[in-house]
Amino acid sequence: MFGLKYSKCKGGDVDSDSSQRAGRGYALRLSAEDIYSVNHSSLKDAVVHFGGGCTAEMVSPEGLLLTNHHCGYSQIQYHSSVANDYLKNGFWAMSRADELPNPGLTATFIDRIHDVTERVEIALKGLEGEELSAKRKSLYAEILAEFTDGTDLTGGVVSFDFGNQHFLITKRTFLDIRLVGAPPSAVGKFGGDTDNWLWPRHTGDFSVFRIYASSENNPAEYSADNVPYSPAHHFPVSLDGVVEGDFTMIFGFPGRTEQYLSSDAVTHVIDRLNPMRIAMRDVSLATINAARASSDALRIAYASKQSSISNAWKKWEGQTAGLKELHAVQKKLDLEAEFLLRAQAAEVPNPSYINAINSIQKANESYFPFYEARSLFIELVYYGPDLLLHAFEFADLIENWDELEDSGKLNETIDHLLEVNSDYSRNYNASVDEDLLGGLVSTYLDLMPESLTPSNLKASFIKAGSSKNYASTFFKNSVFDNPDELAVSLRKGKAKSFAKLERDPAYALVKELRSNYFEQISPGYRSGSAAIKTATATYTQGLRELFPNRLFPIDANSTLRLTYGKVEGSSPHDGMNYEPLTTARGILQKYTPGDPDFDLPVDLVADLSEGDWGRYADSNDDLVICFTGSNHTTGGNSGSPVINGDGYLVGINFDRSWESTMSDILFDETRCRNIMVDIRYVLWIIDKYAGAGHLVDEMTIIDSAY
Repeated sequence: MFGLKYSKCKGGDVDSDSSQRAGRGYALRLSAEDIYSVNHSSLKDAVVHFGGGCTAEMVSPEGLLLTNHHCGYSQIQYHSSVANDYLKNGFWAMSRADELPNPGLTATFIDRIHDVTERVEIALKGLEGEELSAKRKSLYAEILAEFTDGTDLTGGVVSFDFGNQHFLITKRTFLDIRLVGAPPSAVGKFGGDTDNWLWPRHTGDFSVFRIYASSENNPAEYSADNVPYSPAHHFPVSLDGVVEGDFTMIFGFPGRTEQYLSSDAVTHVIDRLNPMRIAMRDVSLATINAARASSDALRIAYASKQSSISNAWKKWEGQTAGLKELHAVQKKLDLEAEFLLRAQAAEVPNPSYINAINSIQKANESYFPFYEARSLFIELVYYGPDLLLHAFEFADLIENWDELEDSGKLNETIDHLLEVNSDYSRNYNASVDEDLLGGLVSTYLDLMPESLTPSNLKASFIKAGSSKNYASTFFKNSVFDNPDELAVSLRKGKAKSFAKLERDPAYALVKELRSNYFEQISPGYRSGSAAIKTATATYTQGLRELFPNRLFPIDANSTLRLTYGKVEGSSPHDGMNYEPLTTARGILQKYTPGDPDFDLPVDLVADLSEGDWGRYADSNDDLVICFTGSNHTTGGNSGSPVINGDGYLVGINFDRSWESTMSDILFDETRCRNIMVDIRYVLWIIDKYAGAGHLVDEMTIIDSAY
């Protein structure tokens, strides 16, 4: 696991034998075995891959976990309605019976990480093409079976460092995860889009869930008979807080970094890729924000979609600015030039190293148009009008209804789609979707590489004469924008109805987009990506060999990693000095009645004004809200536990500063800061504001003042 550590922070090496250093400071007072162990419980057993995209942490022996509010947002929205507006008012289960199930939500623990690089390399040596793919597939299955047969474990062999390393990762996934608590969005999203990716921050970005298991403490589907899961380890929660200079370590499942992009690839991100993705999301956000401002029903219905779209949109803007300000392209060019010099000057020059950079750039040249087309496809289909993906849910029925009927599965398929359609109708608004379609298709066609543009879509749009006419005609002729009418058509269960669905413009469009993607875009994207991966594997291997005194981190890939740093502020621009901590005073200073980003419930304003922090106060009798540190984080680290040198939970990671968003490509320890909510604010909200002190009572509280 430590070979996978993907950042090294300013301040020197972690001192793992520093028990002689009394008190706090930049020190880790844990052994490697305390952090990661196969044979004994360790910190890694309290770290959860939450829903496959976020991180969470166990904080009680009874299955209680904490993650971010934005990680649990879709579940909070799922249970919300105008009558029970948990997004606006928050939710707290005052008993186990009140905890709410969440179909499809999972919580995964890592069982072990085992290096199988040597075995894989020996078995695959000399193989190419289909023979290599077939052998790799069978070998990975063989290795996994050796560790998981006869158990409830899942997992697989995962490649790291562009295929230079291979690790078997086994894991255990729980299926019954219930919502226990969530603060009002005025706490969990305080600052909204205005403050997103920014510091100073005053956001209580947390939510509370509980894992349930069978009576044998094993994973089980939801059942009223399930009991709270007993984890192998849970984090003690420290009320001692943090001060500037304190050691911090973060566990989590960082999704993706691209620290080995070549100079021309970084130029492409700055000049082409980010601007086109931002342009698509500009259209979506303008439409959705206007709709959400018009009614409470639409505010709730489009809350999760708006949040997911705006998050990356703002990140890409900051990333572009940061890459320019740090002269990322020039730094890449300098490293590439030094790499080539060292490769050529080696005692025995390696031709692969000498040609590596040229090979990467040659692959990039043909790859970029396919990458752009793929990105635009994702923006239109997966972040655009809801009816496109909904229409595709019906593909099996539309294309294979006769086979389904012959096999006796037609009615079962229709029943399933009726259920899907019912869920879809809960948050659907045809007017909003129509506006999204017109604006996004117009922008999509403007940006798509000409040779990869779907021909029928382009012709239909030109014929319509305008985006408004195109969308109006499209929706007038589609049944997928009317869930009730669609349900009636499904219940008929006749071939004529299915044929009509096949001609529906929504299904025809998503079918053309997907066909164009898989036939025209994906092959070029996949072959280009493979060529870049092969060349970059040679480059990174050469970096480690030719620069023996430098540490080169391994890119994130949604596997368990740790990063460490310390609590510290930053000075990202001239005259700008950020302190590392914020307090409750800042919430009241930002409080703006009527502003959706900075409004607060009246009772919370009263509690904050009163200033009764109890045992959650710091030494200055303040309530610390958030703090920053020099830990290298990325998407997927949302919800990650922030632990001190003793392994106690002191915060929850939830963001990076806007000046840090380029850290996926270029990490600068003097500038990059991750943002964490202080655990004492989390507990104060749960205990004092929400009156859910029974949840705090479950936790192991560490308080040196008592």
